[in-house]
Amino acid sequence: MTDARTFLTRTHGKGRLSWVDWLTYGYLIFGFLLIFIPVLWIGLNSIKSSFQLEKQDLSILPSDFERVARATVFGPDGREIFIIGEAPDWVLNWSDLPDEEKAAQDVDGYLATLEGREFYAMRSHLGQVPPLVRALIADRGLPGWLLRYPTMSASAREDVDLEAVLAQLNAEDTRLLSEFLSLDPYEPNRLVTQILVTAPDPDTGEMTAWAAPTFDTSREFFAARRVDNSSQDVTRVLTEGAVATRVLEPAWGNYSEPLTGRAFGVNVDFAACFTNSVLVTIIATALTLLINSMAAFALSKYRFRGQTVFLVVIIATLMVPPTITLVGVFKAITATGLSGSIWGVIIPGAATPAGVFLLRQYMLTIPDELIEAARMDAASEWKIYWKIIVPLALPALATLCILSIIWRWNDLILPLVAIATTKEAYTIQLCLLEFRGEHISQEHYRLAMTVVSLVPTTLVFVFLQKYITTGIANTGGK
Repeated sequence: MTDARTFLTRTHGKGRLSWVDWLTYGYLIFGFLLIFIPVLWIGLNSIKSSFQLEKQDLSILPSDFERVARATVFGPDGREIFIIGEAPDWVLNWSDLPDEEKAAQDVDGYLATLEGREFYAMRSHLGQVPPLVRALIADRGLPGWLLRYPTMSASAREDVDLEAVLAQLNAEDTRLLSEFLSLDPYEPNRLVTQILVTAPDPDTGEMTAWAAPTFDTSREFFAARRVDNSSQDVTRVLTEGAVATRVLEPAWGNYSEPLTGRAFGVNVDFAACFTNSVLVTIIATALTLLINSMAAFALSKYRFRGQTVFLVVIIATLMVPPTITLVGVFKAITATGLSGSIWGVIIPGAATPAGVFLLRQYMLTIPDELIEAARMDAASEWKIYWKIIVPLALPALATLCILSIIWRWNDLILPLVAIATTKEAYTIQLCLLEFRGEHISQEHYRLAMTVVSLVPTTLVFVFLQKYITTGIANTGGK
């Protein structure tokens, strides 16, 4: 800490800041912010709720407005839209709750406190219509085809007598079954949350509670409905003088749910993906260090025909974009039976031309006299490699190890080619793709798991960066 303080308080001038100091510190601060701000943005967004992200809320902190429920209920008199001013948080956030929390709520007890249109709205919102219909069919001995009726074809529906079934039910049971079957004039009831805003009434000037779908202070007006349901009309309310209370609500479930396999709408286990990435990274890095160091030892300390050709070919492969070799890699993986296995990710990249070149340049700095002395003492070539070359090349090996960990951990192309058809073998980068589908987008999960995926490589780089600078600085030096 003292060294860091001494470094940060150094001045070019004698006891005062010169223009060089201002320029230097400005550059350091700019560079720090350039790196830190995107990371901070991802971190803060990773604990925002899915609703906040879907609404593209640009607030910095993971907060949300106080909310009320807007219900849409269909009945014999047509469609009714009204506001439910008081509802528990677990009811408003029902669709985002994990199954364990849903099971822990007293849904029946809560519905027993409601009546009329509020009851019908909440019954549908809390998913009670299907189980109640199944219980009704069992209790009354109704035909089982009622459960299949919504998916029946037009010809199949002509063969059943639905009206006869409805005629033997009372009004409440008829409504329940009609909501389930979406019989005219009934449709599935809906309930959405809206922002609770307190603003002056446009007519009387009195402070009134409003339910608004959005609330943007940069706009002059916002559309809203009265929370007391004194009017069914949508009112244009002035933004000036309006107040909407925000509550700090970090969504820690964005992390816990994918890691425990409880993420809604995601059919991959992120904990398994994390384990697969760890295995791929460790095994592939170990193989990379072994194979590359052996190749570098041969190219730096042996003299044989074609040595220069081999070196030129290896270096030339650095100029070939990886995308060009994808088809060949895919065919090789398929032909060897490695498709769908993590070995299909590990083996194709076990030898890297960059690693061979890096280690060869470093090994050229190791004196040949040490090797000759070992051979005079009857040491085998393996012993020379393992006891002399490897220990002396540790700085370069540490550098390659760190780079290999970062490469393997962040690799997407090779896993996409090798294991895209086997979800049990998915690595972290492939799992991140699963959080966005054709019909559902779970950006809150993807942001949280992106932060989790950044932690290992960040720790490796922060604590081992001195080996990178040392190894690269000494490479090629005599």
